[in-house]
Amino acid sequence: MSKHPSPATLTRAQEWALTLCVAVVTANAYYIHPIIGEVARDFEISEARIGIVPALNQLALALGILLLLPLGDIYSNRRLCIIFVSCQTLCMLGMALADGLALFTLASTLLGFVTIAPYLIPAFASKRVAPARLGQVTALLTAGVLFGILVARVGAGLVAEHADWRIIYWAAFALMVMVTLALPMVMKSELATSKQPGGSYARLIASVFHLAREHRDMRISALIQGLNFASFTATWLALALHLTSDAMGYGTDVVGYLAGIAAISIFSTPRLGRWADRIGARRARLIVSVVQIAGVSLLYPLGFHVLTLLVPLLIINMVGPSIDVTGRMTFLALAPEIRTRLTTFYVVAMFIGGAIGSVAGTATYDAGGWGGTCLLLLANALGILALSWHADRQFRAKEKW
Repeated sequence: MSKHPSPATLTRAQEWALTLCVAVVTANAYYIHPIIGEVARDFEISEARIGIVPALNQLALALGILLLLPLGDIYSNRRLCIIFVSCQTLCMLGMALADGLALFTLASTLLGFVTIAPYLIPAFASKRVAPARLGQVTALLTAGVLFGILVARVGAGLVAEHADWRIIYWAAFALMVMVTLALPMVMKSELATSKQPGGSYARLIASVFHLAREHRDMRISALIQGLNFASFTATWLALALHLTSDAMGYGTDVVGYLAGIAAISIFSTPRLGRWADRIGARRARLIVSVVQIAGVSLLYPLGFHVLTLLVPLLIINMVGPSIDVTGRMTFLALAPEIRTRLTTFYVVAMFIGGAIGSVAGTATYDAGGWGGTCLLLLANALGILALSWHADRQFRAKEKW
């Protein structure tokens, strides 16, 4: 008999409502992607320097997740989500009111620090679904993340082309108010939790690293996703600069339209999640990492017209999120009481990668143009493939033993 109490199973309506909440709270970090050139011009700074805004946001996300997300293993996930979503709402208000780079950067950085709800919710859900549906529900929530990113980038690009870019942040603030009010009603299935014996906060944080040392497979998954997310941020920040450059001559609305390609991942990711449930997370990740290299290899030769860019971006947006889903599956099937802390290490690594990608993407484009960016992305994709092959090989050797 299991020694863990069984929480109430999530209804399908709750799964979809949580997915929409994840979409809204995730979108906040991505409004800047298509408008980064506009923001740089408005604040009169260089393309290389503006990369510090998303970079600090990503680093603050990593720090916030490290210091705050482990609380989800000992305190109510529902209460933590409500508190930190409310804090996000206040940060979005600060970004909307900002009339200078310093305040805008500060609000964006604080926003990153308190954005833990998108990573608490999957751990919350993983304890409330049957093991056979773990990949499907994890993929559904990942599709919510993708939908939020999609709406943020497409919407921001369209609005900025026809109005002041600050309006985007006022609209985001309004959406956050609605989520803050709705979340207490959506997260009803709460598993009673209690503090671990002798569990001080310092010991709790230290246990994240102890668990990481014990779960080598999870560390590899975290490194793979760090590289994967670095590629994602570098691609879209550099692409926004590339398309709006004098040589290309497109507007921010075109950047937004192109970002709409991410819609394919909203439909493909849940299906690929079910496929990964059948063949195994590590083997599925190895296969999609091969496909990802094919997409990345086409970015440079097809990268000088918006229509030809559709081909590599379709491939990348279809398989990239599946690398994240399969990575999470490698540890979300472990004991419920350690999942949030394992998620903590994984997501911290992911956003450290995102921060590096934010700086590397803009700096590489500033120094080497689109060609330099494409070389950076290809190197990342090869690293992901090598690590995915190693993880699959190690797992299969362990199973045989």
